[in-house]
Amino acid sequence: MTTSTQTTGTSPQSSSLFRRIFSGSMHAREVRLAYLLIAPTAIIVFGLVLFPAFFSIWISFRNIGLGNLDSVFSAPFVGFDNYTAVFNDFAFKYNSLTNMGAFLTSIVFSFAGTIVTISLGLAAALLLNQPFRARGLSRAVFLFPYVAPVVSIAFVWRWMLDPKPSGIINYALLELNLIDRPIAFLAKAGWALLLVIVFEGWRYFAFAMLMILARLQAVDRSLYEAAEVDGANIGQKFWYITLPELRYVIGAIFLLRLIWTFNKFDDIFLLTGGGFGTKVLPILTYEFSFKLFDFGKGAASSMILLVFLVVFLIFYARFVMRNVEE
Repeated sequence: MTTSTQTTGTSPQSSSLFRRIFSGSMHAREVRLAYLLIAPTAIIVFGLVLFPAFFSIWISFRNIGLGNLDSVFSAPFVGFDNYTAVFNDFAFKYNSLTNMGAFLTSIVFSFAGTIVTISLGLAAALLLNQPFRARGLSRAVFLFPYVAPVVSIAFVWRWMLDPKPSGIINYALLELNLIDRPIAFLAKAGWALLLVIVFEGWRYFAFAMLMILARLQAVDRSLYEAAEVDGANIGQKFWYITLPELRYVIGAIFLLRLIWTFNKFDDIFLLTGGGFGTKVLPILTYEFSFKLFDFGKGAASSMILLVFLVVFLIFYARFVMRNVEE
C-alpha cells in the first residue's frame, strides 16, 4: 500500500479529498467544484476588501494610537467619542466661505468636479463625433490627461502656476499687464479650490468622453434626418434627440465620477497638500491617521465619508434614476 502511494505521488488524504469532491450525483459534484473554483477569489476579496472594511468600522469605536499599536485588538472601547471629536474638529466644521471645512469642501469639490468632467466630456464627444481629418489623432491627444501619471501632471500644473518667474501663467499675465505682481494661485484660498476642481474636470473628462462618444455613435441617424425635414436647428436636435439618448450614460457617469471624486486623495494632496481651503475628507482621514497618529479618528472620518456615499446612492437610485427611466 505504501509502495502504491509513493508510486502515484499522492497521499491517502488527498485521494480521499478528491473522491469526496467528485463523488455523488452530477449536480452535487458541479456545486462542490464551483465552490472550489471560486474559493481563491473569495479569499482574496475577503482579505483585501471585506476584512479591512469591517476592521475600519471596529477601529472607529476604539482609542488606537502609536502607544497601543501592538495591542490593537485589546484597545479600549470609546463608543462614539471618535465621531464626536471628528464632528467638533475645526478642520471638519464650516468656518468661513474660504474655509468651509472638510465635509462641505468635499461636497463642493465632488459635485463641481463631476459637473466639469461631464461638461468637458460631452463637448469633446460631440466634437469628435463629427467627421474631420486627423480625428483619430485628436482622440488620442484627448486621452493624454487620463492615461498620463498623475504625479507628473500635478507637478506640471504646479510649475505652470508657480508664483516665481519660472511659472508660465504668472509670466504671461505679467507680460500682458493683467496683474501687477505674481499670484500664488495654489496658496490662495478660493483660487486653490477652484483650480483643483478645474484640474479634476480636465484630468478625467476623457473617461466621460469615451462613454458618451460610444453612445453617440449608436444613435440612429434617421432621427436627425427626420428632425431636419421638420426644420429643427442644431440646438433643437441636441435638446430633443441627443440629450434624451444620452441620459442613461450621463446618469451612470455622474454616479461613478461622484463616488470616485468624493474619495479622491492624490490629486489634491499633490497640488495643495490639502491646505488653503482644499482639505477634503480623504485628506482629513490621512492627517488624523498618519500625522496625528489617531487611528480611531481617522477610521471615524472615513466612516462618515462612507455613510454620506451610501445615503447619496440610495437617494440617487430611488429618485434621480427612477425619474430618468420614466
